[in-house]
Amino acid sequence: MKAKTVKANWSLRTKKFSLPSVFLLCIFFFLAGFFGFSFFHHSQEDEYGVRVRLLEKSVKDETEHRLLHAGKSGDNFITSIPFQVLSWNPRALYFPNFASAEQCDRIIEMAKAELSPSRLMLREGETEEGTKGIRTSSGMFISASEDKTGLLEVIDEKIARAAKIPKTHGGAYNILRYKVGQKYNSHYDAFNPAEYGPQESQRVASFLLYLTDVPEGGETMFPFENGSNMDSSYNFEDCIGLKIKPLKGDGLLFYSLFPNGTIDPTSLHGSCPVIKGEKWVATKWIREQLHYDV
Repeated sequence: MKAKTVKANWSLRTKKFSLPSVFLLCIFFFLAGFFGFSFFHHSQEDEYGVRVRLLEKSVKDETEHRLLHAGKSGDNFITSIPFQVLSWNPRALYFPNFASAEQCDRIIEMAKAELSPSRLMLREGETEEGTKGIRTSSGMFISASEDKTGLLEVIDEKIARAAKIPKTHGGAYNILRYKVGQKYNSHYDAFNPAEYGPQESQRVASFLLYLTDVPEGGETMFPFENGSNMDSSYNFEDCIGLKIKPLKGDGLLFYSLFPNGTIDPTSLHGSCPVIKGEKWVATKWIREQLHYDV
């Protein structure tokens, strides 16, 4: 009698799960698994992707600004200059489309007739003959005050805002041309007083404005980026480490000094040999003292 009862109950239960019911249950579990996986996948998304989305959101959503009352030397407008942090060691920032193609062409035309072989600042005991081959470009110097067109004054103003250092700390532009095979071995823009003697005004930062595309070679390189290659095996000629490809109109800002005024050892940099094309670049050194021209 009990067996019949059990059999009857089991038969009753199986009747409740008809084919449509089983089909719906399958769909339910499939959807639950799918959404569960999606949730888990997004929750595991790396921090870099999340940060990029947040930054993009802040740029798109920030359409209005509340202006404060500026001081006598301040601005009554918001300045937006896009940039990318390439490295914190050294502190290197990349500015895409910093200048227009027309502006770059005009700067090259200013410099063409005045080029001469680039020179080096010599350490005690060094000679020009003994340092040949370290820097093989040609160049010239021109300040914004010498440019009657006003173009360099405009670039000066933009560099000051990018670097957050007044333009009165910037020197003249060193306009440089690198032909195929020409390069500049790794060096520091700041001068170590122990090697070069006391400095009246130290170079705090450098801004490079690339005036041409370079099809191959000519990268600006930082071989000690993030502490790499900082041993006696590096010979100052190898083109290794962080490398920035020159693109016409783009800018590169890097700092040679720490905030405490000491030289950042990872700011060692050079210009890789040009393999194809020709490299033109306008370099501005930003110094710690006011109104220092070169």
